[in-house]
Amino acid sequence: MRAAWKLMPAFAAAAAFGLSAPAIGQDTYPSRVVKIVNPYVAGSTTDVLARAIAVGLSSKLGREFIVENKPGAGGSIGALSVVRADPDGYTLLFAPALVLSVYPQARTDAGYKPDALVPVCQTFTNAMALAVISGTPIKNVADLVAAAKSRPGALNYGHQGVLTIPHLAMEEFLQAAKIDIKDIPFRGEPLVLTDLLGGRLDVASLVLGSAVGQNIRVIGIFDETRHPAFPDVPTVKEQGYDVSLASFGGLFAPASTPAPILATLAAACAISAKSEIYAAVAKRAAQPTNYYADAAAFSTRLKRDIEAKARVLPRIKTQ
Repeated sequence: MRAAWKLMPAFAAAAAFGLSAPAIGQDTYPSRVVKIVNPYVAGSTTDVLARAIAVGLSSKLGREFIVENKPGAGGSIGALSVVRADPDGYTLLFAPALVLSVYPQARTDAGYKPDALVPVCQTFTNAMALAVISGTPIKNVADLVAAAKSRPGALNYGHQGVLTIPHLAMEEFLQAAKIDIKDIPFRGEPLVLTDLLGGRLDVASLVLGSAVGQNIRVIGIFDETRHPAFPDVPTVKEQGYDVSLASFGGLFAPASTPAPILATLAAACAISAKSEIYAAVAKRAAQPTNYYADAAAFSTRLKRDIEAKARVLPRIKTQ
C-alpha cells in the first residue's frame, strides 16, 4: 500500500471521461489551480481515492485539482488547515466524516467546531477490518480473544492514529470482549501494514481497502454485513461482538464558501464520482456500490454521525 495506484495526469484523462474542458474566464470558478488537502499519508486508501476524484474534477472543470498530503493527529491537522483557508473554493478537504464528528467533540484543542466545514459530496464508505499476519495461528476473532485472555496485556495492535475509526472500532471491541491489547498508533496505514508484515504487531485494525492484495489474514470485519471483497470473512458481529463502526467521507469546503461555488463543485463531483475511472479505483479500494451521495444526503448522514459519536466517545478509551 505504500505506493499508490498509478493515475493518469488530470488533463490527459479528460477524453476518458468523455468531457471537454470548458473555457474558463477570469471571473469563472475555477480560474486557477484548486488544492485538495488529504489529511493522511500518501498511499493510504483515502489518498488514492482523493487523487482519483481530482482527476475527474480537473477534467470536468478545466483547471488542475492537485492533492496535498497533510498528515498528523489522525487527520485533524489537515482539516484545520482547510478550516483556516479562505472560503473561496480553492482549498478543499478530502477526508472521512470523523474530522467533524469525532475530533471537535473529543479534543478541546481541535481548533474548530463540527460546522466549520460543509459537505460537497460523499465519495467513499469504508468498513474496518481486524487483520493478522498470514502465518499466525490466530484464524478468527475467538482465537484472538483466547490469545489475549491467556496473556493479558502482552499482545499489541496497530492503527492509523488516535481517534481514527480503526482505533475507535478496536477499542469498542476490546471493551465488548473484556480483553487487554496494547494499542500502538501510527502516522497512516502504510506504516501499520509494514510493522504487521514485519511481525512487530500481533494484530491491526485497518480500513478494509488497505487489506486488499496484502499477505495478511482478515479475521473479522467491523460492519453490519459481510463485504463482497471478502465474502468468506464473517463480521465481528457474527462472531459474537456487536461492534460495527464504519467510516464514510468525501469532499468538504470551508463553511463560508459561496453557494454558487459549492453548486459547481457538487455537480462536477457527481459526474466524477460516477465515472469509470473513479469507479474502478473505488472497486480496488473495496468500496461498496453505493459509495456516492449528494450534498444533502451526505449532510444528513454527517449529522447522524455527529450525534452517534457524541454517545460513543465517552465509552471509549482514547488515551
